[in-house]
Amino acid sequence: MGGIGGDGMSFNREELKEFMIEELKIVQDIIKRMALNSFLIKGWTITLVVATLLLKGEKFQTFIAFIPILVFWYLDAYFLWLERLYRRLYDWIRTNRLNTDEYLFDMNYRRFIKDEQSRLRIMFSLTLGWFYGSIFVLTLIYVVLVLEK
Repeated sequence: MGGIGGDGMSFNREELKEFMIEELKIVQDIIKRMALNSFLIKGWTITLVVATLLLKGEKFQTFIAFIPILVFWYLDAYFLWLERLYRRLYDWIRTNRLNTDEYLFDMNYRRFIKDEQSRLRIMFSLTLGWFYGSIFVLTLIYVVLVLEK
Protein backbone atom coordinates (compact mmCIF):
# COMPACT_ATOMS: atom_id res chain seq x y z
CA MET A 1 0.00 0.00 0.00
CA GLY A 2 2.33 2.73 -1.21
CA GLY A 3 1.54 6.39 -1.32
CA ILE A 4 2.35 8.88 -4.00
CA GLY A 5 5.30 11.13 -3.27
CA GLY A 6 5.36 14.82 -4.10
CA ASP A 7 7.34 14.04 -7.26
CA GLY A 8 4.95 11.28 -8.38
CA MET A 9 7.00 8.45 -6.88
CA SER A 10 5.29 5.62 -5.11
CA PHE A 11 6.70 4.26 -1.83
CA ASN A 12 6.18 0.76 -0.51
CA ARG A 13 5.52 -0.05 3.14
CA GLU A 14 9.16 -0.91 3.85
CA GLU A 15 10.35 2.44 2.51
CA LEU A 16 7.68 4.24 4.53
CA LYS A 17 8.87 2.36 7.63
CA GLU A 18 12.43 3.60 7.04
CA PHE A 19 11.14 7.13 6.53
CA MET A 20 9.09 6.85 9.72
CA ILE A 21 12.11 5.82 11.78
CA GLU A 22 14.17 8.72 10.44
CA GLU A 23 11.35 11.21 10.97
CA LEU A 24 10.81 9.99 14.53
CA LYS A 25 14.52 10.43 15.28
CA ILE A 26 14.42 14.01 14.00
CA VAL A 27 11.31 14.84 16.06
CA GLN A 28 12.81 13.17 19.16
CA ASP A 29 15.88 15.39 18.83
CA ILE A 30 13.69 18.48 18.59
CA ILE A 31 11.73 17.40 21.69
CA LYS A 32 14.99 16.84 23.59
CA ARG A 33 16.16 20.34 22.65
CA MET A 34 12.92 21.87 23.90
CA ALA A 35 13.21 19.98 27.19
CA LEU A 36 16.84 21.09 27.57
CA ASN A 37 15.85 24.70 26.87
CA SER A 38 13.17 24.46 29.55
CA PHE A 39 15.69 23.07 32.05
CA LEU A 40 18.24 25.79 31.29
CA ILE A 41 15.60 28.53 31.56
CA LYS A 42 14.69 27.37 35.07
CA GLY A 43 18.32 27.56 36.12
CA TRP A 44 18.76 31.01 34.60
CA THR A 45 15.60 32.22 36.29
CA ILE A 46 16.88 31.33 39.75
CA THR A 47 20.34 32.72 38.98
CA LEU A 48 19.08 36.07 37.70
CA VAL A 49 16.47 36.52 40.43
CA VAL A 50 19.06 35.93 43.14
CA ALA A 51 21.57 38.19 41.35
CA THR A 52 19.06 41.04 41.06
CA LEU A 53 18.02 40.69 44.68
CA LEU A 54 21.65 40.86 45.78
CA LEU A 55 22.24 44.14 43.97
CA LYS A 56 22.70 46.94 46.44
CA GLY A 57 20.96 50.17 45.67
CA GLU A 58 17.61 51.77 46.12
CA LYS A 59 14.83 49.68 47.65
CA PHE A 60 12.68 49.94 44.51
CA GLN A 61 15.43 48.15 42.56
CA THR A 62 14.31 44.90 44.16
CA PHE A 63 11.35 45.02 41.77
CA ILE A 64 13.81 44.28 38.95
CA ALA A 65 13.81 40.66 40.18
CA PHE A 66 10.30 40.22 38.80
CA ILE A 67 11.47 40.85 35.24
CA PRO A 68 13.40 37.57 34.79
CA ILE A 69 10.64 35.66 36.57
CA LEU A 70 7.96 36.87 34.17
CA VAL A 71 10.11 36.72 31.02
CA PHE A 72 11.48 33.24 31.69
CA TRP A 73 8.09 31.99 32.89
CA TYR A 74 6.65 32.92 29.50
CA LEU A 75 9.66 31.49 27.62
CA ASP A 76 9.41 28.23 29.53
CA ALA A 77 5.71 28.02 28.67
CA TYR A 78 6.58 28.69 25.03
CA PHE A 79 9.13 25.86 24.93
CA LEU A 80 6.71 23.51 26.68
CA TRP A 81 4.04 24.50 24.15
CA LEU A 82 6.43 23.74 21.28
CA GLU A 83 7.42 20.45 22.89
CA ARG A 84 3.77 19.44 23.13
CA LEU A 85 3.20 20.32 19.48
CA TYR A 86 6.18 18.24 18.42
CA ARG A 87 4.88 15.36 20.54
CA ARG A 88 1.64 15.62 18.56
CA LEU A 89 3.69 15.53 15.35
CA TYR A 90 5.56 12.49 16.70
CA ASP A 91 2.27 10.71 17.40
CA TRP A 92 0.94 11.60 13.96
CA ILE A 93 4.04 10.16 12.28
CA ARG A 94 3.92 7.05 14.48
CA THR A 95 0.27 6.32 13.70
CA ASN A 96 0.06 7.46 10.05
CA ARG A 97 3.42 7.13 8.31
CA LEU A 98 3.04 3.47 7.30
CA ASN A 99 -0.20 4.32 5.49
CA THR A 100 0.74 7.54 3.72
CA ASP A 101 3.63 9.67 2.55
CA GLU A 102 1.63 12.82 3.25
CA TYR A 103 3.75 15.46 5.05
CA LEU A 104 6.85 13.34 4.43
CA PHE A 105 9.72 14.88 6.44
CA ASP A 106 7.56 17.92 7.12
CA MET A 107 8.52 19.12 10.60
CA ASN A 108 5.96 21.93 10.60
CA TYR A 109 4.03 21.71 13.87
CA ARG A 110 1.49 24.41 12.97
CA ARG A 111 -1.22 21.97 11.87
CA PHE A 112 -1.55 20.86 15.52
CA ILE A 113 -1.87 24.31 17.12
CA LYS A 114 -5.66 24.20 17.23
CA ASP A 115 -5.48 20.98 19.29
CA GLU A 116 -3.09 22.34 21.93
CA GLN A 117 -3.63 24.59 24.95
CA SER A 118 -2.61 28.22 24.73
CA ARG A 119 0.77 29.36 26.01
CA LEU A 120 -0.94 31.41 28.71
CA ARG A 121 -2.81 28.35 29.94
CA ILE A 122 0.43 26.34 29.93
CA MET A 123 2.09 29.14 31.96
CA PHE A 124 -0.39 28.43 34.74
CA SER A 125 -0.27 24.66 34.42
CA LEU A 126 0.47 22.72 37.58
CA THR A 127 4.20 22.28 36.98
CA LEU A 128 5.08 25.74 35.69
CA GLY A 129 2.60 27.47 37.98
CA TRP A 130 4.09 25.93 41.10
CA PHE A 131 7.70 26.47 40.05
CA TYR A 132 7.45 30.10 38.90
CA GLY A 133 4.58 30.94 41.24
CA SER A 134 6.63 29.91 44.26
CA ILE A 135 9.62 31.95 43.06
CA PHE A 136 7.27 34.90 42.45
CA VAL A 137 5.72 34.64 45.93
CA LEU A 138 9.09 34.24 47.67
CA THR A 139 10.47 37.23 45.77
CA LEU A 140 7.37 39.25 46.65
CA ILE A 141 7.81 38.40 50.35
CA TYR A 142 11.46 39.43 50.15
CA VAL A 143 10.59 42.70 48.41
CA VAL A 144 7.92 43.53 51.01
CA LEU A 145 10.38 42.84 53.83
CA VAL A 146 13.05 45.02 52.20
CA LEU A 147 10.62 47.87 51.64
CA GLU A 148 9.47 47.78 55.28
CA LYS A 149 12.99 48.43 56.57
